[in-house]
Amino acid sequence: MIRSEIAPITGVDSHAHVFHRGQTLAAERRYSPDYDAPLSRYLAHLDEVGLSHGILVQPSFLGTDNSLLLDCLDKAPRRLRGVVVVEPEVSAEALAALAGQGVRGVRLNLMGQVQPDLAAPRWQSFLQRLEQLGLHLELHRHAGELPALLDPALAAGVTVVVDHFGRPDSELGDRDPAITELCRWAVRGGALWFKLSAPYRNALKDSPAALIEQRAQATAECLLAAFGPDSFVWGSDWPHTQHERQTDFRQEYEAMPRWLPHHYRQQVLVENPARLFRIGDSAR
Repeated sequence: MIRSEIAPITGVDSHAHVFHRGQTLAAERRYSPDYDAPLSRYLAHLDEVGLSHGILVQPSFLGTDNSLLLDCLDKAPRRLRGVVVVEPEVSAEALAALAGQGVRGVRLNLMGQVQPDLAAPRWQSFLQRLEQLGLHLELHRHAGELPALLDPALAAGVTVVVDHFGRPDSELGDRDPAITELCRWAVRGGALWFKLSAPYRNALKDSPAALIEQRAQATAECLLAAFGPDSFVWGSDWPHTQHERQTDFRQEYEAMPRWLPHHYRQQVLVENPARLFRIGDSAR
């Protein structure tokens, strides 16, 4: 049974996916799941660790067909918000309708993709529509390639959320100079946020857990020292696509205290995501 009535915020998982094997997959994709990740199982994971809310993010292999995500938001509107994938030509009316369904952002998963020129007119018009509707832009790209995206996005006034610790180089981890450069963006201003999620994506696949945790701690320390705690949220990245046999929801939740200082946890798990995803809006 899906529990959809929860309102008080005890904690927010800011990054998870739902999908099933019967869905049509995007023609161009890097991964094809061979299992189901249903809403009921995800909500059960939230309940097991005492988290009240979750953010569903459209997985790249489903392209712009957000129908399952939207259906999940409709089934548990008091517990869930969403981040979708759309074409940049999407109309303001369509974006407004998505916002009314609980969508709070649009994702650009650019891993393995040609990097778009966000300063180009078609992208600037898109970013302006996001800004006008209060929708954020979520970026998934390696740290060294983020500056070219951040400049035009932040200049357009849109809130930008960077995925997975900024995705440092998998061999260098926190020693990636691009992370140090990213930390320097703190002095530039603009609404720049980070998701502390999926630390296993920032190391070579099947790396020892101790190495993954060390890199997560060092990278988090750098980012938190530069930006302060106000611009961070935590995500489980459930069901950990391509890393399903390496970790699970509880393992990610219980690992978090080893790299996120205790005095930041209330802010990162409750206060910040409530603000970023507008949890508690009277409309939802």
